[in-house]
Amino acid sequence: MKRQIKMGAMIVRIKVLCRLSLSVVPLAMTLFATVSFATAENWPGWRGPTGDGLSAENDVPTEWDGDGKNLLWKTDIPGDGYSSPIVWEDRIFLTSCMKETQERVLLCLDRTKGKILWKTTVVKSPLETLHKFNSHSSGTPATDGKYVYVTFLKVEGKTIDAQNVGKARPVTPGEIVVAAYDFQGRAVWKAKPGKFVSVHGFCSCPVLYKDKIIVNGDHDGESYLVALDKETGATIWKVDRDHKTRSYVTPLIREIDGRTQMVLSGSSHVASYDPETGEQHWKVDGPTEQFVSSMVYDGKKFYLSAGYPTYHVMAIDPTGKGNVTDTHVVWHKTNAKCYVPSPVVVGDYLFVADDHGIANCFNTKTGDRLWRDRLGRHFSTSLVAANGLVYFLDDDGRTTIVKPGDKPNIVAVNGIGEECRASPAIANGLIFIRGLKHLYCIGENRVAEKNQ
Repeated sequence: MKRQIKMGAMIVRIKVLCRLSLSVVPLAMTLFATVSFATAENWPGWRGPTGDGLSAENDVPTEWDGDGKNLLWKTDIPGDGYSSPIVWEDRIFLTSCMKETQERVLLCLDRTKGKILWKTTVVKSPLETLHKFNSHSSGTPATDGKYVYVTFLKVEGKTIDAQNVGKARPVTPGEIVVAAYDFQGRAVWKAKPGKFVSVHGFCSCPVLYKDKIIVNGDHDGESYLVALDKETGATIWKVDRDHKTRSYVTPLIREIDGRTQMVLSGSSHVASYDPETGEQHWKVDGPTEQFVSSMVYDGKKFYLSAGYPTYHVMAIDPTGKGNVTDTHVVWHKTNAKCYVPSPVVVGDYLFVADDHGIANCFNTKTGDRLWRDRLGRHFSTSLVAANGLVYFLDDDGRTTIVKPGDKPNIVAVNGIGEECRASPAIANGLIFIRGLKHLYCIGENRVAEKNQ
């Protein structure tokens, strides 16, 4: 499917694979999507077109509520799930779990009206054991405009003793299922690239790179990273991960000084890989055991936040080779209790959401924490940024919008009146927020009219 954007009488499309420069955010496109010179863009996978929560759009609403203000539509979503919506042109894709029938499904909605166009079953199996903050449908899908790629866990229902836990309990082992569907909901291929077991359940978001779909298989067993062929599902490469410890980080890919780096934290270390081959460029030991939040990059340094069993915020210089623990950690802080939400970086400011409702702002150059402020009861969702502003969505469905600066500057606080666990998506001047029961489309009327 080709993306068309009207600019007078001319259609402009640019496909880019580049290093992110915060001074020219609209040029950033790293993983798999199309970014244009116009304001409209797709949101094709976890954390958007650049994989780090940044939107290049300038026409994004800053005021709304769940009773109608700038609420364009609200759609009941069958089943349960914490995965985020993705958007490609006039289509929205979302995954869910129908607990009664034990089906994990992929849904397609019309972007302009919110109507569910089709629903297809990807996996049917017993429900896996999981953490109370996880769901049976937490992996956000990805699309390249041709196919939609989804990940689920398939279990047989038997249990084994959980590993790496303080208290003994049963856990359901299974296999990761990766599947591709076309935009009409027809299955293209389905693959099982490896085993998986975790007392916290499953949540791996696929990452698209050139002809590959890459999946993180960190778990409490023989952990791995795997790359599959986008057209067939065949394994292209598969590499073992150190330490065999559950983690849930989605890799971030950047082109840095002529070297393509796929960077992720997890399984007691941070590492950079070549996404073409799976070969490791460099690694940093630690700084903790388990990781959930994805990393971000500002054109010079990668940043992580991590929180189990100890809390860390860290900046890493990506120019090294081998073990760079003692040479390429630029700064390292332990004063923010962040674990699940992924951060976002805007200019010289790194924003980190403490799970317990606290927002932290760090200076990216020095690592100094500039401010700390309570913005919610609890944060499960990852941060996004647009209009030069940072959007904090808390578990109660309230979004606090902050203008970057040395002091907290709250622009607006907007609620939808429904609890949220899924990170928001931004596309075509609209914000899409998944609540526990509904998908909300938020946009100003003039933006809605433009997108009809």
